[in-house]
Order: sequence, then C-alpha cells, then structure tokens
Amino acid sequence: MAIKISLIGLGNLLLGDEGVGIHAVEALKKKYDFPEEVRLLDGGTLGLDLLHLIEGMDRVLFVDAVELKEKAGTIAVIEGEGLPSLLEPKLSLHHVGLADLLLASSFLGTRPAEIALVGIQPETLEIGLELSPTIQGRFDKLLETVLEKLREWGLEIKAKGAQESADVSGHSL
Repeated sequence: MAIKISLIGLGNLLLGDEGVGIHAVEALKKKYDFPEEVRLLDGGTLGLDLLHLIEGMDRVLFVDAVELKEKAGTIAVIEGEGLPSLLEPKLSLHHVGLADLLLASSFLGTRPAEIALVGIQPETLEIGLELSPTIQGRFDKLLETVLEKLREWGLEIKAKGAQESADVSGHSL
C-alpha cells in the first residue's frame, strides 16, 4: 500500500514573500511529475479548514514563509517537536491556523504520522504580488529542499518530460 502524502503551500499571495509557499507548490506542479499518492495543494491561509485535507494522510509537508530570526532567504526544514515551538511567534495570521490545525488533528486522532515544514525567511511582507529579489534568488534552492524531503520520504519524482532510457538500436521493424 502506497504512503499518502500531501504537499501544502501556505501563504497569502497578496503580501509579497508571504505567498512563497503557494508559488513553490505551483512551480513544482509545472516542473515535476509526482506519483499519484501525492497531493499538491494550495493551502492559502485556510488554517483549520485544511483539517479535511490532512486527514487520512501518512505524511504532510508544508511550505511557507517563516520567521526563523535569520537573514532573508534562509531555508530550514522543521519537523516533529520543533514545529509547534516554531509556530509560537506568529509570522502571520495563518500560522495561528496551522498551530490550531496540528492541535486539532492530534485531538481528533487524525494527525499524520509525520509532519514537516520547509520554511524560508521572508524579506518583505508588504502588499504586492511579486516575491522579493532575495527570495527569487533562493527559490530554486527552496524547491530543491522540498524535493529532498519528499525523496527522503521515499518518493521518486521526475522532471516533466524526463524519459526512461529507451533502447535505440537503429533497427527498423
């Protein structure tokens, strides 16, 4: 039986770097083919409304702008017990929802066995649709960090258009 995984981008696309999680999931959808047991989702700022999207999942990976108290563009993978403590100082309103989501799923007994968050320190949260130059410059590294975590979880992910090596003998049939 395949392991069911949700990859959820969080954030607000109207607040610059705050939307990086959604941008990341959209970029991954365009660039890579994922196994059918993986759901790639735009979680926006839904908070507790995401509960039904993580129920029944074995693993959940969130991607988001996170206050890491580091320089802009710093990327971190937070897992296990580190996740709730990271969410204590709220970077934005949806972090309140994420903390509540994790608590509710634990309370209901539907919390996935593994939950991780790939976070990047934002440069700006000002109104705007574009990512800051710093975050744009680190965007490919953010995507690679997400892919590394998914591969660590045993997924085989291929770039779109990547072909299996074919036997090209040059013989006509």
